[in-house]
Amino acid sequence: MSEYKPKPMLAVSEALAFMLSAARPVADVETIPTLEANGRVLAKAQVSEMNVPGQDNTQMDGYAVRSADCAGGAATLTVSQRIPAGHVGQPLLPGTAARIFTGALIPEGADAVVMQEQCEATGNLVTVRHAPKPGEWIRRAGEDITNGSVILPAGTRLRSQELGLAASVGLAKLPVRRKLKVAVFFTGDELTMPGEPLAPGAIYNSNRFTLRALLENLGCEISDYGIVPDSLDATRAVLRDCAQQNDLIITSGGVSVGEEDHIKPAVEAEGKLNMWQIAVKPGKPLAFGEVRDAFFVGLPGNPVSSYITFLMFVRPFILRMQGVEGSRALTPRAYPLRADFDWAKPDRRNEFLRARFNDKGGLDLFTNQSSGVLTSTVWGDGVIDNPPGRSIMAGDTVRFIPFSELLN
Repeated sequence: MSEYKPKPMLAVSEALAFMLSAARPVADVETIPTLEANGRVLAKAQVSEMNVPGQDNTQMDGYAVRSADCAGGAATLTVSQRIPAGHVGQPLLPGTAARIFTGALIPEGADAVVMQEQCEATGNLVTVRHAPKPGEWIRRAGEDITNGSVILPAGTRLRSQELGLAASVGLAKLPVRRKLKVAVFFTGDELTMPGEPLAPGAIYNSNRFTLRALLENLGCEISDYGIVPDSLDATRAVLRDCAQQNDLIITSGGVSVGEEDHIKPAVEAEGKLNMWQIAVKPGKPLAFGEVRDAFFVGLPGNPVSSYITFLMFVRPFILRMQGVEGSRALTPRAYPLRADFDWAKPDRRNEFLRARFNDKGGLDLFTNQSSGVLTSTVWGDGVIDNPPGRSIMAGDTVRFIPFSELLN
């Protein structure tokens, strides 16, 4: 990765574009059972070797008929056979009908299905009170998938629906990129784990729980190095260890400019820092670089700053490193919605304001937008992407990004 000399306070779009351009997707590929591929990224496009449906079949329970036999709108036909799903019927003779059930193959000679609600059966006869058109209630062979078509392109992140689609054409195994290996550690002598006594001036390490959950949701293989003492030597040692076995190193805290903030000098000593300080609120002290063969991202220590910068910058970077392709998969959808509040104190940075839907179809703003108020992320349904210097008045249209777009 080439050395990058950023101007102070990179814009959000500039920072994200630089990170994505630097990302190197993992090269290793493994073939795994389709049943175990949820959340993985497809390494090779998948092509169907069959039509779906494989043959013409019925969309519902009813009677397979020759439409010409029922053209008058009221025809009495002999029921010549019964065709459940999974069974093959005999050719349909003129003047007869086949009792047929959803998913069953259409017998040769039939060209329509009449739903059972439009028929009246008596013994081995059925009166059809409908004039069907050819093709009515028939699923045609290949109308969903045709033999030889690409059903899943390379770079697809596999969800439940993609796995179902793969299974529908008989794919028992899929080639996927290996899991991204991510190391995490947290700096700050004030940090304490839940369950331990909380000394004066100490705080519980909430970021460890938040970031690990976010990484697990993205399907990463996590190495958690825990809390690292506030010293340059300790930070450098952990960075070296992380870089030997991981693709990406993520830290939380220690990226500001205080005397006890050792991340920046440690990364510069062990590798290089290519980006630092973004014009974003919350989350200005966001660092990006590399340590030997691993990428490095240093997140702020404040819990909301860490959470928001992960969602906006680290999530798309990880997806790109996993091999996910296409801007649609990396860019969360935003929705124009009405603000039902005033925001008269805009910042010179791009703000991400925590808000939620109200019963009037608009958005309410969390009253305290501080970077340390983690309750705002639980209360809110998402964030308002507010450009630098923009005030908001009630009734204005704002750009809202739901958390559901950022957490999938």
